[in-house]
Amino acid sequence: MMDHETIRTFIRVAETRSFSRAAESLFKTPAAISYRIKMLEESLGTPLFLRTTRSVSLTPAGTHLLERCLQWLSWLEAMPDELSQVNDGVERQVNLVINNLLYDNLAVALLLSHLHQRFPFTQFQVSRQVYMGVWDAMLYGDYHLAIGVTGSESLSNSINLLPLGEISWVFVVAPHHPLAAVEGVINDAPLRAFPAINIEDTSRNLTKRVAWLLSGQKEIKVPDMQTKLQCHITGVGVGFLPRNVCQPWLDNGSLIAKEVENRRQPSPLSLAWSKERDGKAVSEIVTLFRHQESCVKGFLNNIDRPPAL
Repeated sequence: MMDHETIRTFIRVAETRSFSRAAESLFKTPAAISYRIKMLEESLGTPLFLRTTRSVSLTPAGTHLLERCLQWLSWLEAMPDELSQVNDGVERQVNLVINNLLYDNLAVALLLSHLHQRFPFTQFQVSRQVYMGVWDAMLYGDYHLAIGVTGSESLSNSINLLPLGEISWVFVVAPHHPLAAVEGVINDAPLRAFPAINIEDTSRNLTKRVAWLLSGQKEIKVPDMQTKLQCHITGVGVGFLPRNVCQPWLDNGSLIAKEVENRRQPSPLSLAWSKERDGKAVSEIVTLFRHQESCVKGFLNNIDRPPAL
């Protein structure tokens, strides 16, 4: 039988590699320890220890059981606090989805560090999506909260929104690109000669959006913002970048901003969370964004305009 006392005995013999030392530490006789281990092996139907006159070592089955027993004891010790957290309305798991435009490695790490300290028994899962893929995850996926859904109005009555602000866009080209020498406002005709660099929308169920593409223009799809940025710097194609993303490269001359006839309008982004799954961990994240606490400010680096009134 795998009762608590048997598990403690098994672990102690495995750690000391000795029945006598295990007996001494547990204030038992070696015979009692040996008998308990023998009964355990018989109940499991497999040997757990290799015995010699001088030492005791684990069999492969014993090594596997030791790992599981240590995990079980660890969980048993933490169980009172974990159950208390559950009774307090804290979710056992929270799934977060983040818009590619706001995704920041350090910001994710800081937020998860804060949440782990506040809710040590909650499991957190983070996903990154593009454009309507964020809404898709909230409406059709198993997600509790989204950082950066597009728009400032909810697509569902079951989802709350907190506007975060807007991202403004700059049309950029490399200094050696043919369009760099064009003066004044550039109309659509010359732009069609060069490929548009876009990040593909990851939506599966909702209609995908194309960031910017003229009729008859070639499109190059890339997986993320850093790849898109490098494509513009090397002159592979043309298109718009968030102002705060491209500003350092505008300042050092690696990119040039150009005025185009059809500008890309600012993109409003919002925090979104399910009304039906609004537990304490989700509420904590919402509060962090309401007050723009330090552990979430990194997500707002690319937002350069306040929420529209």
